[in-house]
Amino acid sequence: MIASLAEIHGSIRIAPRAPRARKILAFAGPGYLVAAGYMDPGNWATAVAAGSGYGYTLLCVVLAASLVAMLFQALCVRLGLGAGLDLAQACRRYCPPRSRLALWLLAEVAIVATDLAELIGAAIALKLLFGIPMVIGVLLTALDAFLILFLMERGVRWVEAFVASMVALVAAAFAFNLWLAQPDFAALVSGILPSMEIGADATMLLLATGIIGATVMPHNLYLHSALVQSRNPGAERRSAIRYATADSCIALVIAMGINCALLVLAASAFHARGAGEVAELSRAYELLSPMLGTTLAATAFAVALLACGVSSTVTGTLAGQVVMEGFLELRLPPWLRRLATRAVAIVPAVIAGALYGESGIAKLLVASQVVLSLQLPFAVIPLVALTGSKRVMKDHAAPAWMAIAAWLLAGLIVAINGLMLYQVFLT
Repeated sequence: MIASLAEIHGSIRIAPRAPRARKILAFAGPGYLVAAGYMDPGNWATAVAAGSGYGYTLLCVVLAASLVAMLFQALCVRLGLGAGLDLAQACRRYCPPRSRLALWLLAEVAIVATDLAELIGAAIALKLLFGIPMVIGVLLTALDAFLILFLMERGVRWVEAFVASMVALVAAAFAFNLWLAQPDFAALVSGILPSMEIGADATMLLLATGIIGATVMPHNLYLHSALVQSRNPGAERRSAIRYATADSCIALVIAMGINCALLVLAASAFHARGAGEVAELSRAYELLSPMLGTTLAATAFAVALLACGVSSTVTGTLAGQVVMEGFLELRLPPWLRRLATRAVAIVPAVIAGALYGESGIAKLLVASQVVLSLQLPFAVIPLVALTGSKRVMKDHAAPAWMAIAAWLLAGLIVAINGLMLYQVFLT
């Protein structure tokens, strides 16, 4: 079987007797690539729409989805380091042929949906910052394949450093804008508590489902289980799982903070100031300056959007490589794989832009995240089943409490998706 991301597989050796601080640094990195995937532009569209339309009400969904993501990503770490397999490889080896084919096709759909959000977000950011037309911006985003080639040739540490710097830039931009927006702390705290309104309102439930799909992203489950195998811990698998899980949780706490900040910014800058629901990212950009009193707010927003678009395309491309290699044992040059996926994603973006303009683009962004939520169970259920199996994991199977919690959360995701479909199509 082809090694996961063979060009970086086992490239970082962990000395058995290295000091704890050095081990922590050695394992730090994969979590930030995963975190970048949790902050892609599709997340922006759902969070801005949710915050501007419903204030802080859906903040509890962002927090809950982020905590769920931490558990599932911990299972990915366990699969990658404990069994030496990424999720795609494990599905190929242990799932029946028919279900294996279906899982591969659904994983590809998820990657196209992710890529759609990334290309639209990056193109919008290029338009806002430099006035580049959307169509040209969409085409320019295909060039990121060469950025990935450049970084991968220099080693996984270059990729991790680049993505971590983008995450830091986004965090700084949102810290600045939240300082300007001055959120209502009491209302923010109330938004942390779940509300029955979410299940009763079809539009709110659709946004909540989009937030789940944008936060617990299917392609990240495949990617993370491969990325952790860039570390070679030798025989110390158990301690390696602990260190890599810590890296994942720290990075996802940062991603959770940024995702919460995005919704809080929309709630405090737009909803609280009477701007109404803001569905388009470009509209949010236009309103930030008058609402917050400085053009720097809009510039920081656009720069962060571009940073998210660029960094998440890196993770999306790598995830596509993992899925294709794991399910099909087929290797394509990263630039070819990237251009093929981008070509599929460009079609709906161009059609929506031509027929419906920016409102169509905004709806397409939210729809892409709903698609991700609907596809999520088809990645989560195999992950939970495989990591709980002694046959697959040997001595590194997930402990009972983790397996039970993961099964319950997988069932909850299925139930939320079912409720959303019922609300949208049958009521």
